[in-house]
Amino acid sequence: MTIFMITVSHLSKSFHLSKEAMKQQDDKKDPRQAGRLFQALNDVSFSCDKGQVLGLLGPNGAGKTTTLRILASALKPDSGAIVINDVDIIKKPQEAKKKIGFLSTKTGLYNRLTAKENIEYFAKLHGMSEQQIKEDGQALYQQLDIEAYLHRRVETLSSGMQQKVSIARSVIHQPEVLVLDEPTTGLDIMATEAILEFIDSQRNLGRPVIFSTHHLDEVAMLADKVAIIAQGTTCFSGSLEQMQQRSQCRDLRKAFMAILSTRGQDSAQQIHTGEQ
Repeated sequence: MTIFMITVSHLSKSFHLSKEAMKQQDDKKDPRQAGRLFQALNDVSFSCDKGQVLGLLGPNGAGKTTTLRILASALKPDSGAIVINDVDIIKKPQEAKKKIGFLSTKTGLYNRLTAKENIEYFAKLHGMSEQQIKEDGQALYQQLDIEAYLHRRVETLSSGMQQKVSIARSVIHQPEVLVLDEPTTGLDIMATEAILEFIDSQRNLGRPVIFSTHHLDEVAMLADKVAIIAQGTTCFSGSLEQMQQRSQCRDLRKAFMAILSTRGQDSAQQIHTGEQ
């Protein structure tokens, strides 16, 4: 039996809506809403093996960011499990911080600190020594091509350079799994290419990489596997070839839309009837 580096099993998560949020949804009510309760995740499951890249896909509001925030231990699910090398990181959230490098859609950097100060600050939070930071940092700075910008304040850097610095602070502690939430959003072609090359390098190091994106060309270029989330439920998890076979479409965009179209109808029916 194959043992996956990271396995996500049956995650569910609900939120209580404010009165203002309920009013905003009156015109177009999401079937996941029941009164003031919104079921953001209903049943999300996927896995990523050592040295694989998994593309996490889904329309806006599908539950991708909620899923990734749970992986990063920023949120606690109502139920489900996340296992990395036989360690359930939901039960041991401190292990999650050691094992996972997480990059959110926001850089999470301190603008008035330099790039180097930001990276070293997060490294120290992970308990790294000065010597470890120096040794691991040098190779990382060179790989991301940020050496010339290390002593500049983050607020003076371009969005692409800020994203590189944010990636550096996310992986400085040598995590076992890398989780990236839309890492190329808003970046120009050169910065995007640098980020994609970095993801590929992490795969070559044997790290599993999970990244969400709306760009199917990035998925075609990098992903070994794909997981598609629709209305808080995994509607597909497998290889790109399996995705194309299931949808009977060779074009990834059409394959993606075909799976969403079929599953969207099923999910709405399941939520309405209470079926799982």
